[in-house]
Amino acid sequence: MSANGYRDYFKVLGVDRGADNDAIKRAFRKLARQHHPDVNPGDAGAEAKFKEVSEAYEVLSDPDKRARYEQFGQYWNQAGRATSADGDSANYGNFDDFINDLLGRMGGGGAGFGGPGSYGAPSGFGGFGSGFPGGRQAPVNLDAEATISLSFADAFHGCERTLAVNDERVQVRIPPGVKSGSRLRLKGKGNLQPGTGRRGDLYLNLQLQDHPVWKLDGDQLRADLPLAFDEVALGGEVRVATPDGVATVQVPAGMPLGRSLRLKGKGWPLKGGRGDLLLTPVIKIPDVLSDQERQLLEQWRTVRSQDPRADWMDAARL
Repeated sequence: MSANGYRDYFKVLGVDRGADNDAIKRAFRKLARQHHPDVNPGDAGAEAKFKEVSEAYEVLSDPDKRARYEQFGQYWNQAGRATSADGDSANYGNFDDFINDLLGRMGGGGAGFGGPGSYGAPSGFGGFGSGFPGGRQAPVNLDAEATISLSFADAFHGCERTLAVNDERVQVRIPPGVKSGSRLRLKGKGNLQPGTGRRGDLYLNLQLQDHPVWKLDGDQLRADLPLAFDEVALGGEVRVATPDGVATVQVPAGMPLGRSLRLKGKGWPLKGGRGDLLLTPVIKIPDVLSDQERQLLEQWRTVRSQDPRADWMDAARL
């Protein structure tokens, strides 16, 4: 800073006066990470430098402010206030508002979940004022959210995931039996408030990927059970799959296709144990019939005593 209070914001960021917005943003990100108070705890010089590069970025990243800065130099802000009096209000009420919005757009200070909106914007740089009477800070929500996609197997058995949060690797234990819409809270792993050390919580929203066989219906695990025609008509013991392996079930003779077989304690993990597994029979028609199968079916068709559509034809009359 010069003796008259003028800051050359281009020199502060280390860019030339013709630098475009991308170059200015890259320079700011590099310097902000280097001098961030959380990276340099207790270092007053680093904190002052961080505020200086943040102030420079506030001005040079805004086309209107940059134009006024290049035109009026150290008096750019007074010129802006004069313009605002004529009805052209500024984008931000104060520097805190700007930096909070900026870090929100940049993904919550470099957290490991990527794009905007993954985290709430951190807030509260010391020394710039909150805009509230008496210097009170506005209420700040430092909590963050992220969505994790789980396979059916990971959700059923439980698993561990390693997440990158604010340049920190966090190990997360996901318990067995979580469902889509489940929410886990990681206390003290959310957004950081620069300059204060405050940190919010991280909430993980869990989503289950579809499975080709199993479907979760509330607390019940469901699946279609492919059966041959003779198994449906004659009944008998059949081997079936369960999440734990193979089991044997008794299929009643002539079982209606809309009715399910219930295997108690073989379903989804619940707090009190295991839910039930419901298997709904469906007839699996062979893609190819052998000559003998075709002959037997032809014989059966000639001796069949019941018309399967009789009741249906009567009920269909209008």
